[in-house]
Amino acid sequence: MKKRFNITGTCYPENHYLMDNSKKLEQIMELIEYGEYFTINRPRQYGKTTTMSFLAKQLRATEDYLPIELNFQGIDRQWLESDKAFAQMFINEIYNFLKYNETDAITTFLEANIKQVIDMNSLSKLITEMVRQTNKKLILFIDEVDTSSNYQAFLSLLGMLRTKYLSRKNPQHATFYSIVLAGVHDIKSLKYKLRNPEEAQYNSPWNIATDFDVRMSFNSQEIEPMLEQYSKAENVKMDVSVIAERLHYYTSGYPFLVSKLCKNIAEKMVAKRVEKVWILEDVETAVQMIMRENNTNFDSLIKNLENRPELYDLVNRILIDGERIAFSPDEPIIQLGIMYGIFKSNGTVKVHNRIYEQRIYNYLSAKISMKLPSRFSLSEHFITEGGGLDMEAVLHMFQQFMKEKYSEKSKGFIEREGRTIFLAYLSPILNGKGYSFREVQVSTEKRLDIVVTYLNHRYILELKLWYGQKYHEEGLLQLADYLDIHGVDEGFLVIFDDRKEKKWQTEKRVVEGKEIFMVWV
Repeated sequence: MKKRFNITGTCYPENHYLMDNSKKLEQIMELIEYGEYFTINRPRQYGKTTTMSFLAKQLRATEDYLPIELNFQGIDRQWLESDKAFAQMFINEIYNFLKYNETDAITTFLEANIKQVIDMNSLSKLITEMVRQTNKKLILFIDEVDTSSNYQAFLSLLGMLRTKYLSRKNPQHATFYSIVLAGVHDIKSLKYKLRNPEEAQYNSPWNIATDFDVRMSFNSQEIEPMLEQYSKAENVKMDVSVIAERLHYYTSGYPFLVSKLCKNIAEKMVAKRVEKVWILEDVETAVQMIMRENNTNFDSLIKNLENRPELYDLVNRILIDGERIAFSPDEPIIQLGIMYGIFKSNGTVKVHNRIYEQRIYNYLSAKISMKLPSRFSLSEHFITEGGGLDMEAVLHMFQQFMKEKYSEKSKGFIEREGRTIFLAYLSPILNGKGYSFREVQVSTEKRLDIVVTYLNHRYILELKLWYGQKYHEEGLLQLADYLDIHGVDEGFLVIFDDRKEKKWQTEKRVVEGKEIFMVWV
């Protein structure tokens, strides 16, 4: 059967090229075997549904377990209006699943007794009797629980299941051996809004759930098997380990982004070639392509920033202002960003991956790009004979622009908005043929290093505030060292200078064998 890279819905081994999720499944299966209740809470398009499908299939292959798979997406609101309606819907969903997937006596039992459910109490009793109809351990999977999490009826269901869980050793409270919920939110710590919007319940009835600490992103070694499958099936040549490493470099293993880049390369690039081969530059091109696309993943990313001003401000501080924010598991805004897949923690809070970083930067810079003169959109003004960017000309023009438009602005404005203005200025010059990635450097000067690519050319820029000659000299040595790490002989420095006596100067110096061009703005 012909396979392809999948970016929508559940992935199936017979239809799709898949990354290696075996270690993840082993860890989750261990939780199930211990009889844990837990929530797989990860961002959208992070492989939750696919993971549960794999788990259910694995459980069905044994004699010990009977998995039941439900999905709360698209539930009619009428079923959420009362405990009675929700209880009846819940048991009907279980019966419908078993009717089409099992021939066990449990199905016959439900068919004869399902009408007994008139409230949560009767549902509890029927679950006990249902469990007693089989020697197998019942494992309940519920996907898309977020769609019901703000309704009292759903809380009542969780409360009933919690009560049974706590007394599960008593025969009269026999219940599901393990329950696995899936959603963006961690149900056991979610703040639930009740019918009265002024009220809230902080203590979730799902606080019995164990923590879910399984890493759901994929490292480069787990990406390699997918590329190997594709390479063999399609007879495409590639250096699998090098390509996998570069895919991880841009995506940090976010499942949707990895698959999307691979899909772009396979279907929009390699499919049109006579010689079937993937090269490293294909990944770079695929990144440029995804930056110009609209998709539901990016829509969700930007929507979460627009709907959460405090999250927007924190992202702006990290990405544009270059602030170093220490990670705290108790800070709600940081946790919100991690839940939505925007942040990751590595001691400090960082944007999850380079593609998100670039997409968010484009979004932030677009807010002020309309203020820039139209002539700055014409990248051909800065093109060299070799097809690269004349970065000195780019910076000269930026200096002139700042002198004309912002020379009278306050110190606070320069520190707060200067970087944003430059990044917005740079974006239309790159004009879809390049992109920039930011690396915050820890120093007194609040440096923000930018790696700019334009076609096959690469440039290292540094943005920093002026803190005096001493720090400036130290900063030049740091930049020279950074250039050496990247294997680049030429670098560029933009200095935001709030001194009244500044001279809007430019300077070129050789530092530690590296040529550095500087502009003061």
